[in-house]
Formats: sequence, C-alpha cells, structure tokens
Amino acid sequence: MNKDDNTQYWDLIIEGKTSLFDLKFNDVWQYRDLLALLVKRDFISFYKQTVFGPLWFFIQPLFTMIVYTFVFGNLAGISTDGLPQPLFYLAGITAWSYFADCISKTSTVFRDNANIFGKVYFPRLIMPLSIVVSNLVRFGVQFLLFLALVVYYYGAGVDLQFSWFLLLFPFLLVLMALFGLGLGLIITALTTKYRDLTFLVTFGVQLMMYGTTVIYPLSSAPEKYEVWIAANPMTAIIETFRYAFLGAGSFSWNSLGYSSFAISVIFILGVLIFNKTERSFVDTI
Repeated sequence: MNKDDNTQYWDLIIEGKTSLFDLKFNDVWQYRDLLALLVKRDFISFYKQTVFGPLWFFIQPLFTMIVYTFVFGNLAGISTDGLPQPLFYLAGITAWSYFADCISKTSTVFRDNANIFGKVYFPRLIMPLSIVVSNLVRFGVQFLLFLALVVYYYGAGVDLQFSWFLLLFPFLLVLMALFGLGLGLIITALTTKYRDLTFLVTFGVQLMMYGTTVIYPLSSAPEKYEVWIAANPMTAIIETFRYAFLGAGSFSWNSLGYSSFAISVIFILGVLIFNKTERSFVDTI
C-alpha cells in the first residue's frame, strides 16, 4: 500500500468475466509449485495402499503383453511385421497405455474435484496437467521395460533396425500427451451436463484401441478399413514409434503431419471448451 495516496496494489486479481481465449497460461506457470505437489500426490496416493506398489508399473504391461501374444499372436495368427510377438505388442501397449491413461483420468476432472474447485482459486487447467505429467512416471517405467526387451532380442540375434527416427521420440510423446489431454478436457466439460458420458469413456477408449494399430500392423489391415484406421491420429504415432525403435512399421511424413495437425486442433478446442465450462460448472455438476 502506498502511504501517500492509500492505493493498494495486488499480485493477483480474480475477475468473474474473462475472454474465452484468455487461457491463463501465465497463471499456470505461476502455480507450477502446485502442479509439482499434485503430481507427487497422485503418485503416492495411488500406490500407497497396494501390496506391490510401483511394481504394478511392470506387472500390468507384462501380463497384457502375454495375453496379447497368446490370443492375437498364437490363436488369431495376426501378423506382427516379422517382429517377435512380445516385442511388437509391448511397443503398442507402452504408447497406447499412456494416451489411454491421460484421456481416462482427465475426463473426470470436474466431477472428481468439484469440492476443491468450489472453495479455492487456482488455474483449473493445473488439475488435468498434473494428471498428464504424473502419468509420465508410469510411462517412463514401462518404456524402460520395453527397452530392456529390445536389448534382450537384439542380443539374441534378432535383426532390429535403429535409425535417426529415434530423435522423433520426444515429439511423439508430446503428441500423445496433447491428444489425451485435449480429448479428456472435451469429455470432462461435456460430463458436467451429460453424466452418461462418464460410463462410455472406458468402453470408448477400448473400442478406439481396436481402431489403432496396437495389436496389428497397418500393413495387415483390410484395405476397405485402412483409410479409417489411418484417420485415427494415434495410428501414425504408434507406427512411427515402432519404426523408430524396431525398424518395422508404416512410416509416412504425411501421416505424421496429419496426426500433428489433428491433435493440435483437438487440444486447442479442448482447452477452449474447458476454459468456457470451468466458469459455471459448479452450478451444474
């Protein structure tokens, strides 16, 4: 306060009406300490009362890989582009699991945090961002498991082709995060009025997986469905992921460019819808 004119200066001004395009990214940066605390909370609270704790990071993808290898590889005889079946499936599982976790957990942000949102101010975008960042820990552990399997098969004499496309890995990770976050923000905004969407998320994500090249390569997809499978932005990401680390897959700059554009649009749309909904969602949740 200035003693001469009794004028008060505030570090933060909370306004009731703001522009739809005022995304408050500056506020998010100022609350980065809160983001770090929420990430730590998510990690500790989720595994605190489990028997195996963080070992579930390894157990889940391993069991999923074994089931996929038995069902889709051995029983169904689906092609894996000449790659060892466990390695092929684990590559798809590692990439898909991160995306699926991001969309599933961010899709219930408003419902799960209604009490907190109604009591204290902080940039609401902090909550879904903390979910995306905390999921990186799980992805990192599963990715190390994938690399260990790559090293094992490479040492066993399997011809795995590595290339400079490995440099695209950080970009692929960002695309997966933005895609999961964008779809999650759209869904959580819609569920403030349409609660039924909550029950469809898990089912919808599972169906979407079968429309992505997680359990089969794009090269073996039926021709009449190939265009629809390629239209899924996650298809180019998973195909590029396999191509970079294993030397197999259908890589295309056009496909990756399309996925990047589509994901950017979905992310921006998700943030705008989230920004509009968070102003009044407490009255409808």
